[in-house]
Amino acid sequence: MSDLVRDIRHGVRAAADPPRAAGQQAYMKSAMPFLGVGVPQTRRIARAAAKGEKDAAVLRRAARELWDEAAFREERYAAMALLAVPPASDDLSVTAVIEHMVRTGRWWDYTDELSHRLADLHDRHPESTAKLARSWSVDDDMWIRRIAIISQLGRRDRVDPQLLADVIAPNVADREFFIRKAIGWALREYARVAPDWVRGFADSHALSPLSRREALKHLDPAR
Repeated sequence: MSDLVRDIRHGVRAAADPPRAAGQQAYMKSAMPFLGVGVPQTRRIARAAAKGEKDAAVLRRAARELWDEAAFREERYAAMALLAVPPASDDLSVTAVIEHMVRTGRWWDYTDELSHRLADLHDRHPESTAKLARSWSVDDDMWIRRIAIISQLGRRDRVDPQLLADVIAPNVADREFFIRKAIGWALREYARVAPDWVRGFADSHALSPLSRREALKHLDPAR
């Protein structure tokens, strides 16, 4: 066990709030137990433990160890937080860790948090991550498709609209709730920047009622 992993495990256990843990586990429908530590506090513990670390490989290895050997869900939240710490947040190799976490985590809280890590990498490695997102958008794994669809959340005017269209198009007929919701979410957020583009996309694609409703939620229906 690395010192970084040991410090994080000690930190989250020291912050445990058992009365809160049961409610967290029930809300997330999680087989893995919780310690009762909030996500913001877990992130702070991970960042404090990693402060001063300059080697992206060390952060990647610690994230994998925390994730794979987690006894409590907070350890997985801390593992994801390590991927947001520079220099890991700049490292294209982190995409392999992101993929591993999505495929093994298989739930919305993990996938949605990791989408922000992929969004960070879109800014730093746009060609490589766009190619990756397009390949993920047709993957057999629903959660991999979901992260591809929502991987530009938060980018606002930096969104690549062609990439957005390319990752949504193969999934418009998917009946999975988490895919339909992701499509609507991604389009709804981009509508804040490019409402006419989103209207045009919705008009030209057979979106599910859920995806369409979410996509157009904040747009003027008169237009």
